Amino acid sequence: MKAQYLVIPMIASALLFTGCASRKPATEATTTQNPSTAAPIMPVNTNGLSDDAALDAKNLTGASSKGVTPENKAFLANRVVHFDFDSSSISQQDYQTLQAHAQFLQANPTSHVALTGHTDERGTREYNMALGERRAKAVQSYLISIGVSPSQLEAISYGKEMPINPAHTPAAWAENRRVEINYEAVPPLLR
Repeated sequence: MKAQYLVIPMIASALLFTGCASRKPATEATTTQNPSTAAPIMPVNTNGLSDDAALDAKNLTGASSKGVTPENKAFLANRVVHFDFDSSSISQQDYQTLQAHAQFLQANPTSHVALTGHTDERGTREYNMALGERRAKAVQSYLISIGVSPSQLEAISYGKEMPINPAHTPAAWAENRRVEINYEAVPPLLR
């Protein structure tokens, strides 16, 4: 009878220690390129992107150079569309950025983009969630209107929940009013 009472704590201990065991990180395969033949990689502009989105933008796993041209390379490096206060209208300066991303998405039908809408801190949570969604859907609608497949796009709103600049100034508010273009599959390779 005493043996039964000892078996249960021993099994529980074994499970606890096994579950808490440290795991070694997977080793990354390194590839070497001849520096004289490797094309320089254009840095992705991560200004205005959240931390997670900036890491994703720098990740070149599965990247494609299909649809990347010398003319649209600089616009593809930009992954943020900014908006005026209480507006979901796309500004003239952002149309070229969106056209470059549309060209890339059309050339890469397996690529998928999350369009995340954000607002500044002013206004109620509910209002800002709706405004962030209108902004994301405005970008989504424009991309669809110039030929991107709707199945490649997802509009998401974070409202005021994920500010890029936590300050309480007009400049910070302008930075926070944005839609981030986050590639979830097959990002552009900007070489």
